[in-house]
Amino acid sequence: MEPPAVPKRSARPQSVLFMCGQNVVRSVMAQALAKHLFGKSIYVASAGVIAGDVDPFVTAVLDEIGLDVKKHRPQSVEDLEEYEGLSFDLAITLSPDAHHRALELTRTNALGVEYWPTPDPSREAGNREQRLDAYRTVRDELEQRIRARFRQP
Repeated sequence: MEPPAVPKRSARPQSVLFMCGQNVVRSVMAQALAKHLFGKSIYVASAGVIAGDVDPFVTAVLDEIGLDVKKHRPQSVEDLEEYEGLSFDLAITLSPDAHHRALELTRTNALGVEYWPTPDPSREAGNREQRLDAYRTVRDELEQRIRARFRQP
């Protein structure tokens, strides 16, 4: 018996899981952006290797473009698996630890994995505006990648 087919990179998946270390910065931004851009045409979720604490800078930079993530609660991959299952076509990993975790998931799930190395803006030093700029840069880069990856052929 052949294993289930994993979607080709060029194919537009029906469901996407964005993963990062704690599900508080990069994966939250990616999930909010993808939902905004593609609505219900793609099911989108996010999770972290572990669940962290809400990051107010994420809320601020997404508010700037009209996206509300105030109801988001960080969740780990295990939390997601327990409540929703892991029946995603594609996991997009945004950090090395998330990428390693996603590759482990492919042992038991028919899951495509793409690695989009994305800097962690929470590591940025400086005043509030400098830190917000780092978050804006990540937000804008994620939006460009999401638009390019999931646009209709």
